[in-house]
Amino acid sequence: MQANPVAAATTLVIKVGSSLVTNDGRGLDAAAIARWAAQIAQLRALGKRCVLVSSGAIAEGLQRLGWAKRPHAMHQLQAAAAVGQMGLVQCYETCFREHGLATAQVLLTHADMADRQRYLNARSTLRTLLELGVIPVINENDTVVTDEIKFGDNDTLGALVANLVEADALIILTDQAGLYDADPRKVATATLIQERAAGDPALEAIAGGTGSALARGGMLTKVLAAKRAARSGAHTVIAFGREPDVLLRIARGERVGTLLTAGTMPLAARKQWLADHLNIGGRLTLDAGAVRALSSGGKSLLPIGVTGVAGEFERGAVVACDDAQGREVARGLANYSATETRQIMRKPSADIEAILGYVDAPELIHRDNLVLL
Repeated sequence: MQANPVAAATTLVIKVGSSLVTNDGRGLDAAAIARWAAQIAQLRALGKRCVLVSSGAIAEGLQRLGWAKRPHAMHQLQAAAAVGQMGLVQCYETCFREHGLATAQVLLTHADMADRQRYLNARSTLRTLLELGVIPVINENDTVVTDEIKFGDNDTLGALVANLVEADALIILTDQAGLYDADPRKVATATLIQERAAGDPALEAIAGGTGSALARGGMLTKVLAAKRAARSGAHTVIAFGREPDVLLRIARGERVGTLLTAGTMPLAARKQWLADHLNIGGRLTLDAGAVRALSSGGKSLLPIGVTGVAGEFERGAVVACDDAQGREVARGLANYSATETRQIMRKPSADIEAILGYVDAPELIHRDNLVLL
């Protein structure tokens, strides 16, 4: 086993789950937050830049509003988040100020990532805060979020932030010791996985798949977050958040929890933005020849290689490219709308003008606007 690559990390994104930030969902655990603040202050003293992604706003809001049960109505959850966010950032601000560190509140939605300009604005702001030595405290903007734009979990948000700031490592603190080869609540002989490659397909099966008990506990989202973070070169550690000095030990390279390593070169920023889209405008089905051409690298997608179009999208939308079995192999910016694509698919590029009456580009997706997955 090689040396822990996290020890060399200079930019860390640290995600803390609701179960750790709160007292079993009943308000904030100020003592735990103070401990993480103290550890992050020591990491800053070592020259490491830190971004904190924290859950807990809704749980804190429920307590402040005197609600014994978590409501189901979206508007009530959003109201609780608005109230609780005040307490969350207040607690972090107080704890970090004890160590002479300034904090900044940053609330994000998927719409901020899907829009290129807002993505670049968020990226610029976060990088500036880090240069100033400020600790960004990030949460999903639950007050305005809807089912269509929400990240759905702060593990995904942590991975997206890692990509935004080009972090070297994503540390996911949770209420479990790490990723096991079986559900430890059901299998007595379950063994902790110490290290694997992020994106290993076996990890998703180990995490249980959608709908399993383990997946409902959140481990699947962590595995998928590690896969996403690896695309920008970030390694991921999944560890128990209440381990003594857990952040300091991980940063020193100590084997704590599960390490999921990034084995590929980071994607260019523009292609990372494409890969990060959680919502897409439509899907294209490709024939085997087109899949081979894209997989070989450096190739654009031509209309002749498209066999099917799903969804309605306009020119410039982000679309997924699937093989005949429905597996997504790439995504990119479409040069033609869904209606136009249906007209020119299976046709050579030389026929585009005759079919549509004009030609915008010979490619359906240019290689500069396409990323392999």
